[in-house]
Amino acid sequence: MQASGRHAGLGLALVSAIAFGGSGVAAKPLIEAGLDPLHMVWLRVAGAALVLSPLAWRHRDLVRRKPLLLAGFGLVAVAGVQAFYFASLSRIPVGVALLLEYLGPALLLGWIRFVQRKPVTRAAAAGAAVAVVGLACVVQIWAGLSLDLLGVLLGLAAACCQAFYFVFADQGSDGDDVPDPMGMIAYGMIVGTLVMTVIARPWQIDWQVLGGEAALGDLMVPASLLLGWVVLIATVFAYLTGVVSVRKLSPQVAGVVACLEAVVATVLAWVLLGEHLSTWQIIGGALVLGGAFIAQTSRQIPPGVAEPVAALDRDPSKV
Repeated sequence: MQASGRHAGLGLALVSAIAFGGSGVAAKPLIEAGLDPLHMVWLRVAGAALVLSPLAWRHRDLVRRKPLLLAGFGLVAVAGVQAFYFASLSRIPVGVALLLEYLGPALLLGWIRFVQRKPVTRAAAAGAAVAVVGLACVVQIWAGLSLDLLGVLLGLAAACCQAFYFVFADQGSDGDDVPDPMGMIAYGMIVGTLVMTVIARPWQIDWQVLGGEAALGDLMVPASLLLGWVVLIATVFAYLTGVVSVRKLSPQVAGVVACLEAVVATVLAWVLLGEHLSTWQIIGGALVLGGAFIAQTSRQIPPGVAEPVAALDRDPSKV
């Protein structure tokens, strides 16, 4: 991989993490103003689908060429992550649910190593481990150790869906029939909207909330402006830059860098919403940054010449 392409991929991965991280800060005032969390998710996905609908028409040939990829991306990477995460929130503390979701990059490494039987570098594995420890500090997991088994399982399901976001984003990137990322995201949002419509029941939305204002810290901001940020920046822009970064880097490296989303969300909540940032959260943020730095030092190595993390056996049939 050329250095310029790698640097561009890292830049896009960071931008994507920042964009995704801003979703909670914009969505929380709307939820506190009276919007149901699942309705917030539906508005986010449906709004993105509406914005991207012209691109869906432009890339309509993808429906014929990559129907399973589009369906999988929408069902798993869009609707699955959101639905399982919010379901877990109803049973376990927010911080624990967030940590479980961001086990996705670690699960992704396991998928690459043991299912796809591709090499995983020590740098990527070490970066993921450091990032997970950092996330535990950011969300202060010790603040809610009385866990509900079903809630934990739902959180792990969200992590699996997040891991497959990177798998789907990388699909076909090495072949001749590469799906356009904008078309893939557009159809993913359409599929995600259909799934979330069944789950969220948007006909029960309190539309008056969107016509008023919501409190962003000490400021009163039009609710429509916050919704616009969630749709355009934290969804459309975030997914686009995220998918492109996976193709320029690799799923394992982009996955670890994506852990920065939780740090960005915490810092933005501190700055914009006045939420307290503890010493442990600052330490955790530094660890996540360190994990992302370690992961990005890993090199893209061809199959069969790899530096696997767990050298169980060189014979793939015995892995």
